[in-house]
Amino acid sequence: MNIKVVHADYGNPAQGADIVRLLNGYALDPMGGGEPLPANTGDHLVQKLAAIPHAISLLCYVDGNAAGLLNAFEGFSTFQCKPLINIHDIAVASDYRGLGISQLMLSELERMATQRGCCKVTLEVLQGNTVAQNAYTKYGFSAYELDPKMGKAMFWQKSL
Repeated sequence: MNIKVVHADYGNPAQGADIVRLLNGYALDPMGGGEPLPANTGDHLVQKLAAIPHAISLLCYVDGNAAGLLNAFEGFSTFQCKPLINIHDIAVASDYRGLGISQLMLSELERMATQRGCCKVTLEVLQGNTVAQNAYTKYGFSAYELDPKMGKAMFWQKSL
């Protein structure tokens, strides 16, 4: 079995199609909301990602088949005055789960983050997604807190 992680080329139509297909598979999963991506997202996602200078997409191929996707964006830690990378999506196609694909993509992202002088890699995960939590814990992630008395950080949103 040949497993390879590549930095996606947004100008490559095949890789662009792989990004959309894998993200749609994630969206259809209960952990991704259980609904397909809107048509507009599928039609324009790769073009929009290409226009963001600090967007990162990693694709994992197993024997030439697109099996995993990681989308991330470079941000900035004001407390440490250094860049950081926030993972927005990690998706592994159901046929390829259990092969360590998420760990391989996380390893490549960590290599990139270190090379860029980042102070940390961040992500959010649903409380009920224990499979993902276990994968992230295995890789060394933990819940974020500054002071245990104040509790763990929560990820909130306001839709616009």
